[in-house]
Amino acid sequence: MGRGKLRIYLGAAPGVGKTYAMLSEAHRRVERGTDCVVAFVEHHGRPRTKVMLHGLETVPRRVIGYRDTAFTEMDVDAVIDRDPAVALVDELAHTNVPGSRNAKRWQDVEELLAAGIDVISTVNIQHLESLGDVVESITGVRQRETVPDEIVRRADQIELVDMSPQALRRRMAHGNIYTPDRIDASLSNYFRPGNLTALRELALLWTADRVDEYLQQYRGEHNIRSTWQARERIVVGLTGGPEGGTLIRRAARLAEKGAGGEVLAVYVARSDGLTAASPKELAVQRTLVEDLGGSFHHVIGDDIPSALLEFARGVNATQIVLGSSRRKSWQYVLGPGVGQTVARESGPDLDVHIVTHDEAAKGRGLPVARGARLGRPRIIWGWLVGVVGPALLTLLLTHVDADLGLANDMLLFLSFTVASALLGGLLPSLASAAFGSLLLNYYFAPPLHQFTVSDPRNIVAISVFFGVAMSVASVVDLAARRTHQAARLRAESEILSFLAGSVLRGETSLDALLERVRETFSMESVALLERASDVDPWMCVAGVGPGQAARPEDADVDMPVGDRLALALCGRVLPAEDRRVLGAFAAQAAVVLDRRRLVGEAEEARKLAEGNQIRTSLLAAVSHDLRTPLAGIKAAVSSLRSDDVEWSDDDRAELLEGIESGADRLDLLVGNLLDMSRLRTGTVTPLIRAVDLDEVVPLALGGVPDGSAELDIPETLPMVQVDKGLLERAVANIVENAVKYSPDPVVVAASTLGDRVELRVVDRGPGVPDESKEGIFEPFQRYGDAPRGAGVGLGLAVARGFVEAMGGTITAEDTPGGGLTMVLTLRVAPGHAPAASAALPAQVTS
Repeated sequence: MGRGKLRIYLGAAPGVGKTYAMLSEAHRRVERGTDCVVAFVEHHGRPRTKVMLHGLETVPRRVIGYRDTAFTEMDVDAVIDRDPAVALVDELAHTNVPGSRNAKRWQDVEELLAAGIDVISTVNIQHLESLGDVVESITGVRQRETVPDEIVRRADQIELVDMSPQALRRRMAHGNIYTPDRIDASLSNYFRPGNLTALRELALLWTADRVDEYLQQYRGEHNIRSTWQARERIVVGLTGGPEGGTLIRRAARLAEKGAGGEVLAVYVARSDGLTAASPKELAVQRTLVEDLGGSFHHVIGDDIPSALLEFARGVNATQIVLGSSRRKSWQYVLGPGVGQTVARESGPDLDVHIVTHDEAAKGRGLPVARGARLGRPRIIWGWLVGVVGPALLTLLLTHVDADLGLANDMLLFLSFTVASALLGGLLPSLASAAFGSLLLNYYFAPPLHQFTVSDPRNIVAISVFFGVAMSVASVVDLAARRTHQAARLRAESEILSFLAGSVLRGETSLDALLERVRETFSMESVALLERASDVDPWMCVAGVGPGQAARPEDADVDMPVGDRLALALCGRVLPAEDRRVLGAFAAQAAVVLDRRRLVGEAEEARKLAEGNQIRTSLLAAVSHDLRTPLAGIKAAVSSLRSDDVEWSDDDRAELLEGIESGADRLDLLVGNLLDMSRLRTGTVTPLIRAVDLDEVVPLALGGVPDGSAELDIPETLPMVQVDKGLLERAVANIVENAVKYSPDPVVVAASTLGDRVELRVVDRGPGVPDESKEGIFEPFQRYGDAPRGAGVGLGLAVARGFVEAMGGTITAEDTPGGGLTMVLTLRVAPGHAPAASAALPAQVTS
């Protein structure tokens, strides 16, 4: 029995018609004779969706009891026993009621697929796990029910159900999505045009990426190498030279001309030593291309044109942007150049743009050396010029009736020897000198066609030629070696300078440093390993690239930094001269690691300093705010104990009331101080359970004068997931703070918003400027001209700490018409779905 196939209808927002489309597809399949059943479909009271269920077989749901309430979920066993060809399962991201076999509905779907049943399901873009933070930043609603992206990506078919924001809002206004009492709130909150447009863009882009994955998979399975120009992908070939910025900006402008254009910058490094580009230039160009929305890639290849074309075809690129060659005219004798080769071999499916720049034809400058190695192409050319050149010259001189004389013939042969030394180094030039001497002796020194010389002067001439040829070849080769050594030292100095600059700039990214090591030495992976002692196992502190070494001895190259730290590189064995630069990288990695740990220790020290500051502030508070009520209590008690005055009953009651008021103030101050101490030390452990707000909020208002607060807590509110005691303390602090500043009664109201409940404390006081709204939640902060006796400034700080400890949030907003509104956002308890209200649910489904 094979695995079933999964088809998903993906929507940008609730109400676009995913469930309707799924049911329409089911009707089409039933008409064709397919055995199709409804495993779980929720119509949410929408009449048109409800009608679509008619004529479809429905598998009975399973009833699950939870907290004295009955819930229904999909009966997985019943569906598997029914064994249909296709099962309809709505709301793939749904969280099952506790007591179900699986926590998530997508896990139920996995069981159906494993049983060989095809599944058609639905999901909204906001329920994808990777997009949770993005959706929250757009809509302000955090999606609690999510499905892993990989589950959706593995679907055999994904169909986007799309609708314009205007059409969706019209559908909402006509009552096709929610009941009339929820329409206004929905249109003004979640279903705003901007929210819907952004969600629609997310859905389109995500689907486009998935289609691109399908296309890449299809091309790979069918071994298609030609480019299919489904979208513009522009590859920029970088050399690490100063022209890179010009090429990247030009490619970005080309990409902007077409919708969905993409820029991929690629640097091809040879595999035989240090990279041929300045690390500083490459870092700058990497930052530039990422700032312009593109991506940077580093590949290894000895044949640069072939590697560049292979990369472009591998990513299905449509255009390649290259810069005009920086080589001078005479340097083209070494080959046609990368640009011409790529243009010639690109074929009809790749457009190649050669972009002019200020550095064109100015020369490449000194190449970054790789020891004394000149590279295979130059050595081959050296041998060709040194051996084939004299042979062709001999053929030419012997067939042309021109007696130039032995001296001129030697000069011509000497020119080939010098040229071979310039191109290929010492060995080709020595071979050229020896071969040229033999040719001169055999063809041009009497007696001809014999390896003997009759004239002693010719013997001297040929000997001098051979000696001069060897001397010139040695000098030229030595100069080339010195040039390469100087270039290598320049490359090393650039790298070391860049490392020193990163130390001064305080860069602390280990991954960025290791990535630079990998690019510099053209390695596959780099790992920084550490161990606590000589006998402890190695641990990977940081690493980049695939196949990282777990131990230094497993790597191709290891660079120890002391006894307990080592840099491990995999990919190839480095020559000895490269290890000096690698040692500098390893030392820098150790410095970055130490700095990162010092930053952590500094953070701990900062927390200790904050604790000291709190203790200092506490002493300041004790010196005044705690002594003031104590002084009042002491004065009242002394008065009551005095024998000199005969107090009336009213006077005694007033004095006792003052004592009680002072004691209450002391209790509140000491309680807040203890609460803040618990928050700072992390010893607050909430006892979370389901609680009704109408049980907690009235108790929190016990400390404010009668008539100073008005309650608006609907009985239909769902229960919230909180610690009852912490919530009571938080609300009490907020309300008491609001009462201090509000001339009118404070309003405490609650409402639902999806899987959240919002509790609003509204005052009509002077308000707080936007720049100070966060500052009022800091400990020992009192806004404006609050009197010294008004408290120590801990109430709001304690309230925020308690609310966040329970998984909620607290923010300050302006009250329309003046004043400040504190908004507490609390989670709805599981199994207590909010009743229909004027607010839009956060976990909207369709």
